[in-house]
Amino acid sequence: MPHLLIAGKLHPAGLALVEGRDGFTYEYVKEVSEPSYAPLIGKADALVIRTQPLSSTTIAGASRLKIVSRHGVGYDSVDVAALNKRRIPLCVAGDVNSLSVAEHAIMLILASAKRLIRADRSVREGPWGWRNALEAGEISDKNLLIIGYGRSGRHLARMAQGFGMQTRAFDPFLFKQGWPDGPAAPVVSLADGLAWADVISVHAPKAGRPILGAEEFAQMKPGVIIVNTARGGIIDESALGTALAEGKVGAAGLDVFDDEPPARDHPLLAFDQVLLTPHIAGLTQQAAERMAVSSVQNVIDFFAGRLDSDLIVNKDF
Repeated sequence: MPHLLIAGKLHPAGLALVEGRDGFTYEYVKEVSEPSYAPLIGKADALVIRTQPLSSTTIAGASRLKIVSRHGVGYDSVDVAALNKRRIPLCVAGDVNSLSVAEHAIMLILASAKRLIRADRSVREGPWGWRNALEAGEISDKNLLIIGYGRSGRHLARMAQGFGMQTRAFDPFLFKQGWPDGPAAPVVSLADGLAWADVISVHAPKAGRPILGAEEFAQMKPGVIIVNTARGGIIDESALGTALAEGKVGAAGLDVFDDEPPARDHPLLAFDQVLLTPHIAGLTQQAAERMAVSSVQNVIDFFAGRLDSDLIVNKDF
């Protein structure tokens, strides 16, 4: 009988899938940290995990582990190489939060363009006359570059079209494999896209180095808006701070950071043209329910021999 370890708080709809289900037992740890669930990993045949790390040390202690299911789509906190050595598949949730991420991105774009923090402060603290500086701008007819044209990027392109934005996207993988239908035309090079864009929104996976660093900021228009709802580390935070101070970047909306939560003295917290949110782009009530159900269903499907192979991220052991 498979024993499932659920590590991290889960929506009740996910728990309902295993409560009382014949053929399964489960253990549930609400705290989101590796030390909170590591002592229990030795009994687990399957693991549903949220954002906390899954290290090689913990994997080494999981003698019975056969499947890991991520509560979401990112997996940079998981030691995939250690899973590969054990031939343990790692699966992600299906298309459960891309719409939420796209909505968050368009919200950050609008809030950045309208200088929402400064506007709010002018009412609460003054001066009311800030409005006459005409800092707030419009996004209609502006150029939006989407870096990473997956599901959330495509949703964003459709939303931006409704605001009258011109959209292009940079995605080398899709450019080679075949560009999907949608309003965003491809750009061949990132440099071309950066020079064209008034607004840049990141929807790409984390790579070995930042996608946007000092060299890339130098290629952008003065006053560009930057939004990141993907992963911390995709944007060089130090280079972004410099670009903000120099006016190369006019405003930014950030949902993710190198270290989470960021330190209270983090330099980006000092800019009132930077809107910050606590990694919640995909954490709506609706998306949380869908992620919980999908992550648990993946485990059930695995042991039933019907897990969708498209949801496995490490098929080539």
